[in-house]
Amino acid sequence: MADLSRIKEHMEVIGADGVHVGTVDHVDGDRIKLTKSDSGEGSHEGHHHYISGGLVAEVEGDKVRLSANAAVAVTFEEEA
Repeated sequence: MADLSRIKEHMEVIGADGVHVGTVDHVDGDRIKLTKSDSGEGSHEGHHHYISGGLVAEVEGDKVRLSANAAVAVTFEEEA
């Protein structure tokens, strides 16, 4: 798992494939809370979602890259 302390507010979260997953609201323990306005689709839209810190492959510049492709990573999201 990458160093979650390097993850900052408003960083872009992308899948291993480079596809946008969401935007960081903040780190909450061992999870990344995504902003409500840029998180979830369809019936999940408008809710905060969390991504497990275990999915973080690396933090590079202003991006958080996940170890899973975006389409797979969103299936692991937890709704708040």
